[in-house]
Amino acid sequence: MKSYKHLFSRALAAAPGRIHFAAHSHHLWPDASYEGHMQAWDDAAALADRKWDKIFGEVIPRAQAHIAAELKLPDPRTLAFASSTHEFLSRIFATRWPDRPMDVLTSDGEFHSFRRQAARWEERGVMRQRKVACEPFDTFTERFLAAAREKTPDIIFLSHVMFRSGLRFDGAEEIAKHAAPDGTWVVLDLYHSFMAMPCDFSKIAGRVFLLGGGYKYAMAGENAAYLHAPPGFGPRPLQTGWFADFGAMEAKQGEVAYGADGSRFFGATYDPTGLYRFNAVQTMLTNEGLDTPAISARLDVLRAMMADAIAAGEAGARLRKAELLQPNANGPQARFLSLRHPDAVQWKAALTAANVITDARDDILRIGFGLYQDQADVPAFCAAAKRALSGA
Repeated sequence: MKSYKHLFSRALAAAPGRIHFAAHSHHLWPDASYEGHMQAWDDAAALADRKWDKIFGEVIPRAQAHIAAELKLPDPRTLAFASSTHEFLSRIFATRWPDRPMDVLTSDGEFHSFRRQAARWEERGVMRQRKVACEPFDTFTERFLAAAREKTPDIIFLSHVMFRSGLRFDGAEEIAKHAAPDGTWVVLDLYHSFMAMPCDFSKIAGRVFLLGGGYKYAMAGENAAYLHAPPGFGPRPLQTGWFADFGAMEAKQGEVAYGADGSRFFGATYDPTGLYRFNAVQTMLTNEGLDTPAISARLDVLRAMMADAIAAGEAGARLRKAELLQPNANGPQARFLSLRHPDAVQWKAALTAANVITDARDDILRIGFGLYQDQADVPAFCAAAKRALSGA
């Protein structure tokens, strides 16, 4: 297996004793992202006020093209950018809100960005959630589709891959049939599938909102969140910023105008450095001949090695006692292993103290995989985990 550690020399040298298996949580940044970051500073210094001409004229179109190619979207111009997906979440819901409590179909496995906000809206009495349980895993897709048929919701919000278990929803094309500009809106959160597994949304791009970002598997860090907005859905977002009509900045201000493409969901001024990093990383991958299928195939090997090693007790008796969740019987898999045990948070703390980086969500310990790892890192993790957890 070829090593790609040289692409991450800065991050690895910054903490040489660290054993990092949390790419699904905070991916180490490759050296290319440093160059992109510095380019953003250089452009700001050289261009000053005119930097936005380059950002809207070059940086954003490049990022749109990369994401559209990754997701197989027919038109890159349907993509907008923001500092986080939460900003888009708020904008979508504010625009769709009816004159009554909103009915939302979702799951009990959503990430905190949606879970917390939806819970607060529900506390206020302006939303009612119908949550489909993720477990049993093998019937989740069928049960979710049945819930959508049972009652027409205002919005369907669902993760393509669940952040705790790695469960994959396989009914995107079927759920898209419920979508209509003046009816149900469907929003898929792609944060744990974007650049983590091959994705083709070409058949549903005209009907479904897609959310994602560069923080994890795209290796670009913060401030690189994106939204694909299907044509005709929300032509005039209620919560809006001046970037949504950037071209009219110097014109006489009258009606609240919007771009006709995905730019209608833009907000206002934000730090574009994340997009510089994203574009630089994409160039790096092209130069290395790497794409998502190739990276996924490589990391599938490491994930299987780790699962076998833990089951064999090589990472210690404690991890061996945990339940390894295997939510998807076949097809693309999440880029992390989920181990369920009541002591998951305690284990994570003990591992962190030993400079072995994982993460925990409630009773789930997650062990993630990135391009900067190779086969030798698996036994290194196991040996370190066995020592760290011997007294946990």
